[in-house]
Amino acid sequence: QVQLVESGGGLVQAGGSLRLSCAASGRIFSITNMGWSRQAPGKEREFVATISWLGETTYYPDSVKGRFTISRDNAKNTLYLQMNSLKPEDTAVYYCAATKAGSTRYDYWGQGTQVTVSS
Repeated sequence: QVQLVESGGGLVQAGGSLRLSCAASGRIFSITNMGWSRQAPGKEREFVATISWLGETTYYPDSVKGRFTISRDNAKNTLYLQMNSLKPEDTAVYYCAATKAGSTRYDYWGQGTQVTVSS
């Protein structure tokens, strides 16, 4: 099993920045791709950033492209999400997720961290 623990959420004013971290533990050698997903009240969960095992491939939807940056430090077993120019619509619970080798879905999820952006 893999455990994912997010940190770094909080309250920030519009235009501000936050950096989320996700610490992985357990059978981390089985992890390949990782990502950050978010869910706002009354909305479906959506991925806001994904990154491949070595970090050579990343994905961002248009809603966050140019503002969010995903990165990972495999030596520290940690995933990051730098969020700049935050908007009130970025308010959501942010989840860290990971896939295991050979899987086509995200198999492991963290408990989430709240990000609130005030206008």
